[in-house]
Amino acid sequence: MKKKDIKILLVDDEPDILEIVGYNLSSEGYQVITAENGMEAVKKAKKEKPQLIILDVMMPEMDGIEACEQIRKHPDLQDAIVTFLTARGEDYSQVAGFDAGADDYITKPIKPKVLVSKVKALLRRLKENEINESVVKIGSLVINRDEYKIILKNEEIILPRKEFELLSLLASKPGKVFKREEILDKVWGNEVVVGGRTIDVHIRKLREKIGDDSFKTVKGVGYKFVD
Repeated sequence: MKKKDIKILLVDDEPDILEIVGYNLSSEGYQVITAENGMEAVKKAKKEKPQLIILDVMMPEMDGIEACEQIRKHPDLQDAIVTFLTARGEDYSQVAGFDAGADDYITKPIKPKVLVSKVKALLRRLKENEINESVVKIGSLVINRDEYKIILKNEEIILPRKEFELLSLLASKPGKVFKREEILDKVWGNEVVVGGRTIDVHIRKLREKIGDDSFKTVKGVGYKFVD
């Protein structure tokens, strides 16, 4: 996908952030759409269907967490990359963001050029998410990669993109212990810095949806999928 075809929705209640970051992203050739609050962000996301959404957390009318949850409920936005851009770096904010369906978390202040680099790294995932026609079947669980579909006990389960990719990775080799570093590299990409609890949050969500017994924690190492 060419830069001119990529839409980025930038959401922040600070006009300076919208102007400076928006200018730098536009200068790179991306289509930049802006919104000043969460409610406006949800409306524009549904209308424009951006490939990347950069959300501030603390905003009037509707905060970024709620906006992300609303965006993830829309079928056409399941594959959009969502990253939070906020001055709040506390663990609970990061966990809340990942629970809402975010892919990444960027803490400001951040230099515009550094942000542009991170955006480029995030957008590389669009190229990496090529169709894989294989279908993985493990007991009552079916993972259809080319349809991005999960079937468990004959019922379809909708997973956010990162949860799907994490499940797909672990289930690709049942019983194998995937190290945390390997998971971060293959699911998130080693060029993007994410919080240390990222994997733990996503595993917890998968346990709730797929079953607690399907995932085993290997302390100090990583996780494995149990057949």
